[in-house]
Amino acid sequence: MANLWQFFGLPDPEGSIQTSVKKPKKKKKQKAVSTNSVSEQHLLIPKETSTVDELSSNLNNQSRIEKGNLKMTPPGWTGPVTSDGEPFHDLAAGIRSRRSFPTRALRYVSPDKMSRIPTRDIGKRINQGDTVIVDLRPLVHMDSHQAACRRELKHMSEENNVEIFSLDQEDKLLMIPGCDVIVETSHNDLGITALLH
Repeated sequence: MANLWQFFGLPDPEGSIQTSVKKPKKKKKQKAVSTNSVSEQHLLIPKETSTVDELSSNLNNQSRIEKGNLKMTPPGWTGPVTSDGEPFHDLAAGIRSRRSFPTRALRYVSPDKMSRIPTRDIGKRINQGDTVIVDLRPLVHMDSHQAACRRELKHMSEENNVEIFSLDQEDKLLMIPGCDVIVETSHNDLGITALLH
């Protein structure tokens, strides 16, 4: 039966291994020694007689039990081990993996004060793996300028071998995935190819 010490992976301070040793089935002869006291009560004290053979057999049994309780550590385990031979995971250890700096990003681009879209810079970021979202909504009253920006973005996407996806029905919010970015299109109807052809 497991105890609290085994639950936490610690050795039992009271030595539970000694209590689990089976006693031999032979009944030992006990001699009763009577002692008389003033109140006429009798106290029986058993005397145990043990031989060298019995002691050596008890030691052999204990070593077999101890070997049977030990568990094999997993191959390649380099951490601490409990007294039972089980691997001990020290949760207080300060070994942590170092987080790497992200190499990809999600970029948001909107027209500048002169209503221009930086397509060359967008192309560089796409080649690095960044996903770019282009917002043409600030060009509300300039339909011809919106169409010109879409044509520039289409030309840039053809140079970089990527597609442009529309995120809204008016095709004013566009997403350009970076290189090696997979876009799932089977459940969603994305793209502005119908408007550009």
